[in-house]
Amino acid sequence: MTIETGTAEVGRDFIRDIIQGDLDAGRTQSVVTRFPPEPNGYLHIGHAKSICLNFGVAGEFGGRCHLRFDDTNPVKEEQEFIDSIQRDVRWLGFDWGEHLYFASDYFEQLYAWAEHLIQQGVAYVDDTAPEAMRAQRGTLTEPGQNSPFRYRSAEESLDLFRRMRAGEFPNGARVLRAKIDMASGNMNLRDPVLYRILHAHHPRTGDAWCIYPTYDFAHGQSDAIEGITHSVCTLEFEDHKPLYDWLLDHLPVPARPRQYEFARLNIGSMVLSKRVLTRLVQDGHVKGWDDPRMPTIAGIRRRGVPATALREFVRRVGVARANSVVDPAMLDATIRDTLNPIAPRRMAVLRPLKLVIENYPEGQTETLEAANHPDHPETGKRPITFGRELYVERDDFMEDPPKKFYRLSPGKEVRLRYGYFVTCQSIVKDSAGNVTELRCTYDPASRGGNAPDGRKVQATLHWLAAADAVRAEVRLYNPLFNRADPGADGDVMNALNPDSLEILPDALVEPALRETDDTVQFERQGYFRADPDGTPERPVFNRTVGLRDSWVKAQDPPKPAPKPRSGR
Repeated sequence: MTIETGTAEVGRDFIRDIIQGDLDAGRTQSVVTRFPPEPNGYLHIGHAKSICLNFGVAGEFGGRCHLRFDDTNPVKEEQEFIDSIQRDVRWLGFDWGEHLYFASDYFEQLYAWAEHLIQQGVAYVDDTAPEAMRAQRGTLTEPGQNSPFRYRSAEESLDLFRRMRAGEFPNGARVLRAKIDMASGNMNLRDPVLYRILHAHHPRTGDAWCIYPTYDFAHGQSDAIEGITHSVCTLEFEDHKPLYDWLLDHLPVPARPRQYEFARLNIGSMVLSKRVLTRLVQDGHVKGWDDPRMPTIAGIRRRGVPATALREFVRRVGVARANSVVDPAMLDATIRDTLNPIAPRRMAVLRPLKLVIENYPEGQTETLEAANHPDHPETGKRPITFGRELYVERDDFMEDPPKKFYRLSPGKEVRLRYGYFVTCQSIVKDSAGNVTELRCTYDPASRGGNAPDGRKVQATLHWLAAADAVRAEVRLYNPLFNRADPGADGDVMNALNPDSLEILPDALVEPALRETDDTVQFERQGYFRADPDGTPERPVFNRTVGLRDSWVKAQDPPKPAPKPRSGR
């Protein structure tokens, strides 16, 4: 069951203003953007911002957006990652149509352009060992030193480059570098590496190549080949822009794309480094790339977050020029705002405590009706079973409660949602003194939760009938890291939250939840989604997000206004 809601109006930002200005001035006839992930891991929530922006502006301005895999490092790339990225982009609601490309599609052209740079005298083959090359680059305050191989003739470099392609040299023996400026204040212009030797199997080209272009060399030229008009990327590529432009200036490219940078998405307590996410998976700190604790799109989807919520979150964050950190509460609020009007309501008891109604006939049950959604009567009602033996939430009972505890306690009357008023008369304990059972009475005249004499109760509890409650496993997820700036004091793994996952193996849910594809609201508990690990006989649910305020608190009577003080 789903309930459709309207989508928010698209906002404006400086990227859209640039594109509109280019169209108005005639600099651009048709907008072409691209989303260019490297297939070396799963996409995370930060990528969602780039996806929404690139596909979004293309659609808004009547253009197109390409999906292009910058697959230039076969050591880290896998077909699994290619498949997952396509799946995630589609799930977010975007389609590239026939415009699916790979940087590896252009390897021959890129190689030819590399030879062109050598022949023009602006690239050379360098034999310097990697450690020595790093030392020669200098620092942010000191200029680099020219490599002794910088003065090789174009003929010698061209011969060596062709022999590199032929596989004559081992990994790391030689590289191709651009000849720019070793004294540049921009480290990316200090004779950057354009090609390196990698004897590795490529997911698409197999063993056809043993030299591969660097990301910086492949990226801009791939944009030019595809006719990209606006190369929109995050701010960490701002320092790479001069190199992006330098290469386009020195090559006979068929088009001239322009690069524009926007602030990446940073969320407090979340780590969006692909290197760290890979380590989390490989070291077994999580159960895979789609673990619901992971900030990957796959993990977020498995946790039960709808694509509409992720798109709305990106819209609320907006597109800015300066980096900032978003409070994770904003993401939770967006998820709740999205789910609240569409999520069906169900009852689940996460930590069951047995409740026996002593004055209810033994062996008898009855069928009550519960609303599927309180704000959408058109979604109908569902039958729920009521009987002598029920289960309530253990946290809803206290033997010796404080003054403002309004739920069950000895002698206290409460309402059972959709059911009756019940009063706790006594309790049963085990040999260790733990409460194992509540003995109660009910008011038969209060069916539906209203007493004929008009008396009020101070709390309404959810419950399940022992007769047909389904045992389930419920997984409660908390932040993966226990501080807002993981890694600020050293190894990011030191900030791992040992309580990021709590498993409740003996939870109970309604029979209607044996099979469901919806993210539902467990009343008073939060929003939950069925996990693929479950079965109809024993479903498993992941908590998507908690409720903004506890449902119990919402049922508490309002505090009386303070008495005014008398003047002196």
